[in-house]
Amino acid sequence: MNAPLSPSPATPAFQLARNPHGRLVLTLADGTAHEGITPVRAFPIAAPGEGLSLVGADGHELVWIPRLELVAGPARQLIEEELEVREFVPTIEKIVAVSSFSTPSTWDVETDRGPARLVLKAEEDIRRLGGRTRLLIAGGDGMQFRVKDTTALDRHSRRLLERFL
Repeated sequence: MNAPLSPSPATPAFQLARNPHGRLVLTLADGTAHEGITPVRAFPIAAPGEGLSLVGADGHELVWIPRLELVAGPARQLIEEELEVREFVPTIEKIVAVSSFSTPSTWDVETDRGPARLVLKAEEDIRRLGGRTRLLIAGGDGMQFRVKDTTALDRHSRRLLERFL
């Protein structure tokens, strides 16, 4: 599946496809093909749609995309599929239980990926993102969890969370 990008002054023309092994292949306007491409967001949490690099297997940037919305449909879909696998950050939908209201504490949560358990080592492991209702919570094992909107959580979850904010 070849997916061309509409050229714009800020984004060079290229084609993106999957090879038979499922790896991304980037073909630049001059015909140069690069296999094993990895899309990398500049600001994955704060500004996920802004600033994206297509990085070659050697770790060097091949294409800079200022905004993901500039990429045409099929190429954009291939990039988003790769990013989804790379950026596994479950969204907490419900806080079921917390072992203690002091840290460290063990949290049992329901996420968009199923039930999970995380250890909150310190209250500083809960960070507010762009406003008061978006959170990023770091578990003791390094796993990141997000809360898209604290006001959308059920009452029980909000009460448990408020003890740590």
